[in-house]
Amino acid sequence: MPTVLIIDDNQAVAKALDVLFSLHDIETLHAASPATGLMVLQQNAVDLVIQDMNFTADTTSGAEGEDLFRQIRERHPDLPVILLTAWTHLGSAVELVKAGAADYIAKPWDDQRLLTTVNNLLELGEARNELARRRGREKQRHDELAAKYDLRGVVFADPASERVIALACQVARSSLPVLITGPNGAGKEKIAAIVQANSQVASGPFVTLNCGALPSELIEAELFGAEAGAYTGANKAREGKFEAADGGTLFLDEIGNLPLAGQMKLLRVLETGRFERLGSSRERQVSVRVISATNADLVGMIREGLFREDLYYRLNAIELSVPPLSERPGDILPLADLFRPADKPLADSACAALLSHGWPGNVRELRNVIQRAGLLSRGERIEAGDLALPAPVLRHAPIAEPDKAGIEAALARAGGVVSQAAVALGLSRQALYRRMERHGLKPLA
Repeated sequence: MPTVLIIDDNQAVAKALDVLFSLHDIETLHAASPATGLMVLQQNAVDLVIQDMNFTADTTSGAEGEDLFRQIRERHPDLPVILLTAWTHLGSAVELVKAGAADYIAKPWDDQRLLTTVNNLLELGEARNELARRRGREKQRHDELAAKYDLRGVVFADPASERVIALACQVARSSLPVLITGPNGAGKEKIAAIVQANSQVASGPFVTLNCGALPSELIEAELFGAEAGAYTGANKAREGKFEAADGGTLFLDEIGNLPLAGQMKLLRVLETGRFERLGSSRERQVSVRVISATNADLVGMIREGLFREDLYYRLNAIELSVPPLSERPGDILPLADLFRPADKPLADSACAALLSHGWPGNVRELRNVIQRAGLLSRGERIEAGDLALPAPVLRHAPIAEPDKAGIEAALARAGGVVSQAAVALGLSRQALYRRMERHGLKPLA
């Protein structure tokens, strides 16, 4: 049962509120003075405070209420406070709402309006508490992963990232090939590094090859090596990536760019551990853990005859799918903090802009945006204007009008960040504020 503390020197007010709330399964505590109220807060679990603005006889300035509110806010920054105010000090109440008070109710109050406000704040408070509990559980899992595995310094906070990283750690000890899928710039190479660092060959070499960065005629020589004279310009024998990775891990990025001839040879190495350098008939034997990555639709390439189906299933013994940054918004601000200069914190406006952007370029785009803003920003903080992000694309598809429950759920998922909740609901921030006001909802304090 939620608990409301009433701080008011008028016993009649306290009694009336106690009766009203008891009829709606809300427990009340009462304090007749600011000092007593602060003591009750220290000794009891309270979900909401309703406080008067004056406590001394013949005092109407509201100064006592202002002082009490600021003490509550200092000691209990997340506790919602409703001000009971007379019209004579309405201006003070409005200023306190701007300073973080949840709402003000004019005397004499309307029971239904007061109940609606209290219930909304209690529901939002419970959603906030549940969010805090969930974040606590997520942090605990994060800490347990970091204590048990080498995460290579990867920064993440979103549950979607945690699931991929936890799976990468779980499968790392296997010798089976791993295929990492996901869009460009999402961090596939980071996942590969985690797999290698926690594998049975972690002490061995970690060799990488970007199959999309070389002409197709040179990829085979890079993978398997070549004898002198094997191709134009091959003046001396050279070791390939498989030889260099013997006893360790070979990471093949953009595996979809591997030509069909190279695919056939790669399949043979995966099955037998044997291969021949270009221009040589002598077989070489290696023991290599292969991790590959792609942003391509390999299944579609198989249908078009561009990728071998047998190689696909051999590479895809274990698949790790890295979601785009837009599907793991909890990572955006922690990553932005990682990329920004130490002396350039992010202003609230910048945080809201970062959370509202779609990030088609994923983590790579975020890093570039933050590093550029840190270099060009002239103020003490990085503001939204410093990010030079494009205006949000207008949505033309019809979007269902969110109801009160949907808005509350979006606010809870966003941790009370109205701009982030607005993006999730397909609304502008101003439009969401209007709907919150219509439903009697307040932003989390």
